[in-house]
Amino acid sequence: MKPLAVGDARAAPSVVTESDLQEGLRALGIDDGSLVLVHASLSAFGVIPGGEQTLIRALRSAVGVEGTLVMPSQSWQLCDPDFLDDPALDPAERAAVREALPVYDELLTPTRSMGRVAELFRLQPGTRRSPHPHRSFAAAGPLSREITRVHEPGSPFGESSPLARLYDADAFVLLLGVGFDKCTSLHLAEERAAQGHPRKMVRNGAPTGVAGAREWVSWEEPVVDDSDFAAIGTAFEGAGHVRALTVGDAQCRALSMVEFVDFAVENLKDRRSH
Repeated sequence: MKPLAVGDARAAPSVVTESDLQEGLRALGIDDGSLVLVHASLSAFGVIPGGEQTLIRALRSAVGVEGTLVMPSQSWQLCDPDFLDDPALDPAERAAVREALPVYDELLTPTRSMGRVAELFRLQPGTRRSPHPHRSFAAAGPLSREITRVHEPGSPFGESSPLARLYDADAFVLLLGVGFDKCTSLHLAEERAAQGHPRKMVRNGAPTGVAGAREWVSWEEPVVDDSDFAAIGTAFEGAGHVRALTVGDAQCRALSMVEFVDFAVENLKDRRSH
């Protein structure tokens, strides 16, 4: 690494190797056969030689051939323009965008705002992707088919989503260089905490292609609210339920998805009832 100049207060970034990553993952409790939902920020680590390729290699090595990795692979660019509500587009322009949007393709549609790790992961040989046109998850490993098989449009994070299947299978959640506000599992908790109560809904849609014919399909989905996710995560960690360590410059956490979702459901019920 280039040495710091005199008076330069910036710290040089850490160099993190694949073996450093593997050692950290083992210390977090990830081992052969684990089922893991991963949220990762590559830049948080410092310098990883090989970047996202190296991080994915380390993750796959940690869970082994019997383990399954899952990552969000969302494609916001295919949302209904009215849902995105870009003020720069007038109604006629939104209609033109809606008419021109491509049909979601599990192989070809790129992720958006998911980061370089998730984008490379969805391209890995053997990786499956759930059929939701906007909020898909990608998975690789023996449980990948079961996790990604069903993903209803109106249930992006609910009981008909991969998150519910991950909960059922007692998955770990890994937060690698990201905070609890990025933890999609909390959206499942949000869904469950709201059961029996009216939720604010929003209209969304996407083009579908059946037998070569393109058709626009619309649905209603719950409005998500992550405003208190960081506070819930902090409370959960403070109760001693999280394994945490620093790898390079990244704060890394591992936790039980079942424990976290159950904790968050009760916490959300209390917070949002007021």
